[in-house]
Amino acid sequence: MERLDSYLKEHFEVPAKNPSEEAQRRWRSAVGLVKNRRRRFRMVPDLDRRSQDEAQRQSIQEKIRLALVVQKAAITFIDGAKHKDYRITEDIIKAGFSINPDELASITSKHDVKALKMHGGADGISKKIRSSFDHGISASDLDTRQNIYGINRYVEKPSRSFWMFVWDALQDMTLIILMVCALISAVVGLASEGWPKGMYDGLGIILSILLVVMVTAISDYRQSLQFKELDNEKKKIFIHVTRDGSRQKISIYDLAVGDIVHLSIGDQVPADGLYIHGYSLLIDESSLSGESDPVYISQDKPFILAGTKVQDGSAKMIVTAVGMRTEWGRLMSTLSEGGEDETPLQVKLNGVATIIGKIGLMFATLTFVVLMVRFLIEKGLTVGLSKWYSTDALTIVNYFATAVTIIVVAVPEGLPLAVTLSLAFAMKKLMIDKALVRHLSACETMGSAGTICTDKTGTLTTNHMVVDKIWISEVSKSVTSNNSLEDLTSAISPATLSLLLQGIFENTSAEVVNEKDGKQTVLGTPTERAIFEFGLKWEGLDAEDRTCTKVKVEPFNSIKKKMAVLVSLNNGMYRWFTKGASEIIVQMCDMMIDGDGNSVPLSEAQRKNILDTINSFASDALRTLCLAYKEVDDFDDDADSPTSGFTLISIFGIKDPLRPGVKDAVKACMSAGIIVRMVTGDNINTAKAIAKECGILSDGDVSIDGSEFRSKSPEEMREIIPKIRVMARSLPLDKHTLVTNLRGMFGEVVAVTGDGTNDAPALHEADIGLAMGIAGTEVAKESADVIVLDDNFTTIINVARWGRAVYINIQKFVQFQLTVNIVALIINFVSACITGSAPLTAVQLLWVNMIMDTLGALALATEPPNDDMMKRPPVGRGESFITKVMWRNIIGQSLYQLVVLGVLMFAGEQFLNIKGADSKSVINTLIFNSFVFCQVFNEINSREMEKINVFRGMVTNWIFIAIIAVTVVFQVVIIEFLGTFASTVPLNWQLWLLSVGLGSVSLIVGAILKCIPVTKSNEVPAGPNGYAPLPSGPDDI
Repeated sequence: MERLDSYLKEHFEVPAKNPSEEAQRRWRSAVGLVKNRRRRFRMVPDLDRRSQDEAQRQSIQEKIRLALVVQKAAITFIDGAKHKDYRITEDIIKAGFSINPDELASITSKHDVKALKMHGGADGISKKIRSSFDHGISASDLDTRQNIYGINRYVEKPSRSFWMFVWDALQDMTLIILMVCALISAVVGLASEGWPKGMYDGLGIILSILLVVMVTAISDYRQSLQFKELDNEKKKIFIHVTRDGSRQKISIYDLAVGDIVHLSIGDQVPADGLYIHGYSLLIDESSLSGESDPVYISQDKPFILAGTKVQDGSAKMIVTAVGMRTEWGRLMSTLSEGGEDETPLQVKLNGVATIIGKIGLMFATLTFVVLMVRFLIEKGLTVGLSKWYSTDALTIVNYFATAVTIIVVAVPEGLPLAVTLSLAFAMKKLMIDKALVRHLSACETMGSAGTICTDKTGTLTTNHMVVDKIWISEVSKSVTSNNSLEDLTSAISPATLSLLLQGIFENTSAEVVNEKDGKQTVLGTPTERAIFEFGLKWEGLDAEDRTCTKVKVEPFNSIKKKMAVLVSLNNGMYRWFTKGASEIIVQMCDMMIDGDGNSVPLSEAQRKNILDTINSFASDALRTLCLAYKEVDDFDDDADSPTSGFTLISIFGIKDPLRPGVKDAVKACMSAGIIVRMVTGDNINTAKAIAKECGILSDGDVSIDGSEFRSKSPEEMREIIPKIRVMARSLPLDKHTLVTNLRGMFGEVVAVTGDGTNDAPALHEADIGLAMGIAGTEVAKESADVIVLDDNFTTIINVARWGRAVYINIQKFVQFQLTVNIVALIINFVSACITGSAPLTAVQLLWVNMIMDTLGALALATEPPNDDMMKRPPVGRGESFITKVMWRNIIGQSLYQLVVLGVLMFAGEQFLNIKGADSKSVINTLIFNSFVFCQVFNEINSREMEKINVFRGMVTNWIFIAIIAVTVVFQVVIIEFLGTFASTVPLNWQLWLLSVGLGSVSLIVGAILKCIPVTKSNEVPAGPNGYAPLPSGPDDI
């Protein structure tokens, strides 16, 4: 067992994420004896093709980079033409447009400033494509627009048809050899025994092969449809546009030329376009051109290309080219998808299949040699070796077919493919449960996660925020009702209220937009919406509060933890408003607004009172934000907002309730041996209050501020990290450092959540990156392995449940399949050595192979998770896949089956008093029937590897019930009606009862085996002195 583990670790060990090409090539070269390379490696990427694609991508990126850098040479470099005359066709004129689609696309892709000016800039372009900056396009002419300017899709490789999967299944070398044997058998049989009797053996093998091929192809085709469906879900990206005069959220595939797109930080640009207006827009063009330096977009440099990402700022752009008319579309269409990296389990099971296959090949060869030697000796002693007949040729062909069929059964081709089947099933179920798995390995790895580093806002909490308390002019008030708002209005001066509202409405990323139905709604982040809606509650708003002109905007930044805006005032002065993390803003202030609305110096006593107020709000689990302002005479376009000299206006206490079910989910994590760590940008007191409420933080656990964590030495980090449960005011780099150390120092399997652009490095570094589907940016989602569509922590636990289910289900299937392998190999080999014939024929072995391979995988690899899976510790890195418990069950069941089948083979006729000319056929049929029913009941046994009650949950698993029923029905048909093809004879009811009875004893054997104690590597004594408690109920048995 140790040798098997060491061999698998040496040759078949790959990391779950970002495996090196060397590791991938190592296991591929170690794989031997593959029956059907085309099918086995269907889901494995072609590394040579991947290298070619990468080289091609880099070549195209280099062309684009040169075109962007050397604008004058762009036309000749990319198109090889000095000048093009673009003609406006009748179709374009009839549709009401006045610019050629190719000319419009070339202006943006080639950064052609001269051509843009010639057409009147972005404004002129908008008129020529019948769009306006405020109204957008009209949905009524969308089809016409898409017919002229194209749709926003690039050419993709067509899906594989069902018959391609049939062809793949037919590539199995052993099945091809068996087909040749069947044809030879049929020809020889016709010559010796005539029509139709001579056809039976050969036709039986061919029909069996066709059945195996069709069942395999159907299973593989269904898997491909599931993956296609999931792949389509991954590509569903929605963006905000202005269309028909209202703000709408549409799919990127519905985007058309002329649409007004709203871009914000973290978005992927969905099409080529021209900048209209915005604030501090920085575009990362590395995915397109390979250049790592971001590009600042402005009126002077208005070109925005599809496939690039918004690194900072926000803007509106008008779409000028979509789909295959963009450089991104052309780049994507030239590249194949390359396949997804294989998962660690797939690789490991390829290793197991290789080892078992070699053993099977040895047994098959020995079986054929023994059968041939016995045949030649008997022939030499009876008629001599000089006389040969057609029946002798038929016998040799049948011996060879039996040996090949042993290889068919012995090489567990279905092991690595069962992982794919199980993962596809789990991914589909998780999609229903609001988790989109982007990478196969993530679903598998999540089952081993020992730590989850989670955000607070929106993941543990509902993200439905409201302003609950406010501190202003040294007055602290609860503002949950209209009466309290009126009290607040009377307590502060009109000048202070005006300043507060101006700060709310000017310094915000939220905005009021018109929906399709004419209703107005507030768009923005939950925090921004909460403050904006709080401002809207006051009526009688002065006009001047909204008429200030924004001069400069600094969007919220997760590193600075603040946002700022500069507005021009009527008196010629300028006013900075800043809003952000309370401690940071208070530190920037040296003045405050007093009760009379005057700016007064901030004394140390007042500063202490303010900090006490912040801590008081935070202790009530409220998110705290401060608003401040500073008036200036002038400003520098290139300089950031000031960091001192501000006047404090107010402190907001924002309520964000805990999500329902989070407490139970955290409790389930603790039972499962998973440590939950909260990593948040919020105030430490707010974080601690929420962490205690949901059960993350308990006595003895550590909560730490991000700045304190950053200052720790590696030795101090090694000591404190295992105790950390809350990290507050953290930067994205802190999250990355925590994840790196948990994986590197402690060997933990780490899952981490993230939603912002700056979370991408941590999501990439973690074993499982979980991006938020609602709050998450496209950059975060692209770096993640799983997208949590409802941003709910409970969904994350569900991913862990299914991850564990996948791992355990594959263990169940391996246990079941290895038992069949061992019994089929030994019984045929021993029988060949002793009796000179194999009791299980080629047709029978093909049926057994289908039971244990395709049907067995469907039955066992698709078991849904149960609660017990979350009551055991996670599987650590490097633990053996085939455990001692599995070996106990495999060896025990194999011994029982070998004893039963051996007794039937050598003493069955005598014990059962079976006499007559067909006694040998009856006993061989009984052996085959008993063997199949042993597998049917062992399949039920394999549902639980450690618990005696194997029937729990079976009734609700219709797939399992259906497969068992189909297996039994087919077995009855084979025995009773297809004897001429399967070499069986009908059995009487007593022998049927005996077959089923012998098979059902497997359940009793399984229960006895599970009472034999086995030490487990990750077992922890459950009670004092190492004694485990007695089962507390039927669920523990």
